[in-house]
Amino acid sequence: MTRRETSRTYDPSLDGSFGLLSAAHELKAPTALLRQLALELREIAEGDTERRLIDQMILTSERSLRLTSDLTKTARLQDGLFEMEPVNAQQLCEEVAHELTPLYRAHGRTINVRPRRQAPLVVANRDLLRRVLLGFGDNALHYSHEDTSVVLGVEQRDRFVQLGVRDQGPILPYRGVGTRPAVTGRPQSSGLGLMIAQQFADVMNGTVGTRRHKDGMTFYINMAMSEQLSLL
Repeated sequence: MTRRETSRTYDPSLDGSFGLLSAAHELKAPTALLRQLALELREIAEGDTERRLIDQMILTSERSLRLTSDLTKTARLQDGLFEMEPVNAQQLCEEVAHELTPLYRAHGRTINVRPRRQAPLVVANRDLLRRVLLGFGDNALHYSHEDTSVVLGVEQRDRFVQLGVRDQGPILPYRGVGTRPAVTGRPQSSGLGLMIAQQFADVMNGTVGTRRHKDGMTFYINMAMSEQLSLL
């Protein structure tokens, strides 16, 4: 197990970290209150339709709380020591899909993991990599079409492993910029979650990107492969 220290000079005027941290704190309290009120409404709700709408409110507020937590984490990246360890990529995808399933179900969507026999290990910070995949899953939920399934998948490529989230929704316009194009959100999206994913990937020496399909998009992160053998 190794540690990677990020030694960056903290200057709010340059990187906006202080502003992000303040915004995250300002958003957290009212969002948590909305969630609590929705939970109380759930207890007295009558009828399946009303409960379903309240469940959507609860899960959406939890999604917003997750984003504010990611914002806080982003603002503090330069201060931390991040554990880098072998992480089972397939297992992590399954955990993320399990965590997002209630939110997807509430919106009439499904999320699955593409099965594979071998489970490759990647060198990563487990928490940050999990947050990246959750962010991709949130993005896919917002843009996937009804009656379609979002699929998490793991692909082994040379000396790195690609973890991707494939959806069937509107595609991004072609962006022929440089060797490392910026990952942006779709139309009507601020791209905030994807910006956060980019910063988390940088800390782990990973890269994020997109792949266009005829019927949707894949958002992925490439991580270095671990030399340690998986027991699963």
